[in-house]
Amino acid sequence: MDAEEVELSHEQKKEIAKWFLLNAPSGEIQFVAKDVMKLLNDDELYREAASEAFPQYNKSHMICLEMPGRVGDVVITAFNELEENEFLDPRTAQVAIVDNIKQVCTAVRPALDDELPSSYVEEYRCTIDAEIARYVGDTYPKGVCSVYCVNGKDAEEAESDFELAVVISASRLSPKNFCNGSWRSTWNIEFKSDFQTLEVRGEIQVCAHYFEEGNVQLDTKHECNDSTIMQAPEDCSVAIANIIRHHEAEYFSALEVSYSNLPDTTFKDLRRKLPVSRTLFPWHNTSQFSLTRDVVKELGIGK
Repeated sequence: MDAEEVELSHEQKKEIAKWFLLNAPSGEIQFVAKDVMKLLNDDELYREAASEAFPQYNKSHMICLEMPGRVGDVVITAFNELEENEFLDPRTAQVAIVDNIKQVCTAVRPALDDELPSSYVEEYRCTIDAEIARYVGDTYPKGVCSVYCVNGKDAEEAESDFELAVVISASRLSPKNFCNGSWRSTWNIEFKSDFQTLEVRGEIQVCAHYFEEGNVQLDTKHECNDSTIMQAPEDCSVAIANIIRHHEAEYFSALEVSYSNLPDTTFKDLRRKLPVSRTLFPWHNTSQFSLTRDVVKELGIGK
């Protein structure tokens, strides 16, 4: 006797829909949203799920949106969120009003004085922002960056502590070629006046999705810590940029080494060394195998 099908509750359906939206690969949430909408077949339920999932997705993926009037771009992060759908762009001292579900900036307004850091903090923030922008421009073809004050924005003198956050976001989206990917890194910099040091905590996240004749995803995170001495704003900006450049280049090199070792390590671990056929798998010539070609041949498709 077949087990009775259990009807999912409204809340359960919403949570499942949110899971699919939040786990969409970089640049693909709109495609996933179309499928989720069809599966739910309930506009109100979809709007509830989308209104909760899209803001989280946009911030975690640090998407970049163009502000109206060509005044600049705003990066959507948890660091610069002021109110719901409002995000500060400290570079232009503007606040972007965002439609998270459509992923567009609908309007801008001037930032209020109490939304901006003090002139003392801003001097450090601005010089670091300029130095990081040069680094990103040289390193990431389609990268964006920004620097925010996340603690102590009212600090007025050298004896005060404050904290800045550097965000770097770069993506390469090519759905027509069945591949999308992103590089995201956040760097929290604590200015500690008592010890005259800068503590740097970084987190790098790399995602890639290849879906031609298959579905393969890479989602990896790396954390690192460093420090330097507290100096004048110009010297601090150079030191911080060098720290970020060093750690990101080091991690990128580690990823390249990992990729080059895939045939000898990861791929072999996915299959028994000696299959049922008692024939060794030819790791030296994997290009001769095609899942799509084998399935087409087996099913006689196209005959």
